[in-house]
Amino acid sequence: NAIYAIQKKWVNEKGGKLIVETTDGDNNIIIKISDNGTGMDDNTKKKIFDPFFTTKDVGEGTGLGMSIAYNTIKKHNGTIEVFSEQNQGASFIITLPFLQG
Repeated sequence: NAIYAIQKKWVNEKGGKLIVETTDGDNNIIIKISDNGTGMDDNTKKKIFDPFFTTKDVGEGTGLGMSIAYNTIKKHNGTIEVFSEQNQGASFIITLPFLQG
């Protein structure tokens, strides 16, 4: 999704960035994925994890990717946070515990 947002904003220009960072907390790992793509408005952020919700054109996506990611993270007792502003890119912060119980 980040690559799609970057391509939509930057088209054939240079300047698109995708950054993946990892850090460890007390008992968890934190994964931050950020881009400088199209970003999202508040309405999109509210629906981003809903099954079959997509902002992509017909035939370009099913709207299941973010829903599957959310459910997979939850099944591993983790969390995912979304930070984004329209035309400013997006950041997703995933926190997963080291130990699964």
